[in-house]
Amino acid sequence: MVEIRNPIPVSEAIERVQAEARRLGSEIVPLEEAYGRILAQPLLAVHDVPSFDRSPYDGFAIRAEDSAGASGDNRVAFTVVDHIGAGAVSGKIIGPNEAVRIMTGAQLPEGADAVAMLEQTQAAGAPEQTGGVNGKTIGVSFTIRKAFTPGENVSFRGEDMRQGEEVLPAGSLVHPGTVALLATFGCNRVEVAKLPVVGVLATGTELLEAGVPLEPGKIRNSNGPMIAAQLRRMGISARMYAAAADRLDDMLDTVRRALNECDCLITTGGVSVGDFDLLPAVYERLGATVLFNKVAMRPGSVTTVAALDGRYLFGLSGNPSACYTGFELFARPALLRMMGAQRVYPLHTRAKLAEDFAKANPFARFIRAVYDGESVRPAGFNKSNAVSSIGRANALLVLPGGTRGFQTGDIVDVLLPGMEEGSAEWTL
Repeated sequence: MVEIRNPIPVSEAIERVQAEARRLGSEIVPLEEAYGRILAQPLLAVHDVPSFDRSPYDGFAIRAEDSAGASGDNRVAFTVVDHIGAGAVSGKIIGPNEAVRIMTGAQLPEGADAVAMLEQTQAAGAPEQTGGVNGKTIGVSFTIRKAFTPGENVSFRGEDMRQGEEVLPAGSLVHPGTVALLATFGCNRVEVAKLPVVGVLATGTELLEAGVPLEPGKIRNSNGPMIAAQLRRMGISARMYAAAADRLDDMLDTVRRALNECDCLITTGGVSVGDFDLLPAVYERLGATVLFNKVAMRPGSVTTVAALDGRYLFGLSGNPSACYTGFELFARPALLRMMGAQRVYPLHTRAKLAEDFAKANPFARFIRAVYDGESVRPAGFNKSNAVSSIGRANALLVLPGGTRGFQTGDIVDVLLPGMEEGSAEWTL
């Protein structure tokens, strides 16, 4: 008897998957291993940044009031009483018309409230030129020809971040800028979400592994390595399982073993309604809850997702393009949700269609595409079994289902699954 499958909208399928996400715990890792992970706790500023008033330029720390009336016709002179670099603190208290030679990042000396940049000064008695003072000589004089206001050319304590401020919320992706923040606050160890253990199982007796010569009727297993790479892009290692034979008992044993060892199992192939598509029967034998078994999308309409004891079973299509798309739409967001990430969906933008796509389809289509920042076009051969277009693509072109095709110049939706940071909402 042929199983009746009723397709549901992509957005509803995503919502059902997200609703099943079970949060993982957290662990402490060294700062140098935190890149790509998800913060388990908010990052709070433990001190002001900057932690003191400092100079953002090389120049001279002065009292702004002493520069009053300075102009090209009335140059005001200052005497250098000290010289400090970044990391040093002057012991001088600046008096009237005194200055301290100061380097970028150094703390303002007491009494100073402005910085004259080196190029804004002229050595006293020297011809008009910039930077005419030997900064290492105390006691020399320089002149300026503009009046300064209090706070001019000064980076004030706490102007970037205040002590106690929440700088980043829990669920933020640790990228290079995050690492800089963590280091700023002395965090040499970071609490991050645990990575899910993800199993990958490519099904089908027709599959050969890379490096094995082709045989009549056989194809190489491209889906398994592809999914492993998609996981690696998330910082997750794949636990690979041997390609299961098209026998129900063998498949059931392999899936049971994987579920005992993993938080999530991703299978490819075996989810359609053919004589050798056994995963629906496996889900039934396991007692798993099938969240859906058909989605109103092309490619990948047979994508099936089930849940069992807090674990996901993603049944992705055996067709490479459909498999790739199913992972990005359903598996990746679910894994990110398990890690408590704030942004779990692919980055979404809109672009001008660079060529006609005349064929209408009742289902939403996710087409492997090339996006150049302004326009988007299909990446070549785009049937669901295509591999070449995946290799050429850097985006997914999204065309809603309906009765019409699309023409060059139409504004269309684009997903950018390769971007480090994604979106917090599903907007399509």
